[in-house]
Amino acid sequence: MGWPRWLYSVALVGLSPLVWRRLHREHALTHHRALRLGHIPATPLGERMLWLHCASVGEVQAARPLIEALLERYPGHRLTVTTMTVTGAERVRALAEARPDRRLVHHFVPLDFPRAAARFVERLRPELALFFETELWPNLLHACRRRGVPVLVVNGRLSPRAYRGYRRLRPLMREALGCVDWLTAKSEADAERFKALGMDPANTTVVGSLKFDFSIDDGAYEVSERLRTGFGSRPVWVAGSTHEGEEEQLLAAHRRLLEHHPGVLLILVPRHPRRFDAVAALCEQQGFRLARRSLGEWPDAHHGVYLGDTMGELSTLYGAGDIAFVGGSLVPVGGHNLLEPLSLGVPVITGPALANFEDVADVLRQADALVEVADGAVLAEALVRLFEDEDERCRLVDVGRAVVTANRGALERTLAAIQRFFPQS
Repeated sequence: MGWPRWLYSVALVGLSPLVWRRLHREHALTHHRALRLGHIPATPLGERMLWLHCASVGEVQAARPLIEALLERYPGHRLTVTTMTVTGAERVRALAEARPDRRLVHHFVPLDFPRAAARFVERLRPELALFFETELWPNLLHACRRRGVPVLVVNGRLSPRAYRGYRRLRPLMREALGCVDWLTAKSEADAERFKALGMDPANTTVVGSLKFDFSIDDGAYEVSERLRTGFGSRPVWVAGSTHEGEEEQLLAAHRRLLEHHPGVLLILVPRHPRRFDAVAALCEQQGFRLARRSLGEWPDAHHGVYLGDTMGELSTLYGAGDIAFVGGSLVPVGGHNLLEPLSLGVPVITGPALANFEDVADVLRQADALVEVADGAVLAEALVRLFEDEDERCRLVDVGRAVVTANRGALERTLAAIQRFFPQS
């Protein structure tokens, strides 16, 4: 073991009480701890396995076209998708349950202790390992290299902020990236940052962002339409993937909006299930009558807020609105998927914190397809303006959809890179 990875492993063991506490806070320990140490069922002899690791629900959503393509192109293989978070796990399981062939399975990724990582790879026995975006776990990468498993980083993304953090660990990252056989980067800037950390430029390809190959279930469109019909002529805006410290600003903006449009409804969808009850309590404390989707309640004319406290329905709820605000952007989280509402024909507003989607935001800005606000007060003004200007809402949707169409193609380029290392059977 090289000294950078040895020091990293020692530090990780020392921090393990904090790591377990974090997992407990995210409810991950409703699942047995052994799963986080690589104690998974061994892949049966003769069964062929591919492995894709995604951090959380956002990455699973972005990777969905790739997941479906891998299952189609490699019919003799099963695909294991690992996640770090419970919300990601629930999304993978929902995708798996929709497939009758039972070829898509989920495991939690092990904590990156050396033995746990080695045990996981030994038991899973993948023929190919794909790491999505910025998920670079040194001991897992080393375990794959030791067992001769080809490793590809797909949709490789490294924001300036993440790069600054990794740069402090450059010897460790150089060793980790030395275990990567090929990297498909989202942009030239991402590729340059990976190169500066030690990735061989000869093994790097810029393919664009898989997020533009986003697809929506036909079923989601149908449910959205039923919801929209149920709301009648009532104006509706959706705030999706919201975080702590954000809902207060959104509710304040909603209160100001109601002064101009008394019947408007806010569909509020917190990012993390563990916060559903707290957000419901906040809405009531702020004086809003609340209907909760998880309880089967329906918002009548007296309800100001409809809480989307269910899993896997964000697309459906976005599609039921006239305007969408994408959360994680009024607080320093880095934003979430700006393309999801646009793909459903809903104009998008976002806050200023977009580190996770800066590449997508840049493309939308250049086409004037994105409304950006500095804070909750400016958000209220933007909502009032857009609800009073249907032509502008339509323009934002038309231009946004054109941007999405023009930037598709990363999926096929990613699959071509995978094909070089792992030809179709």
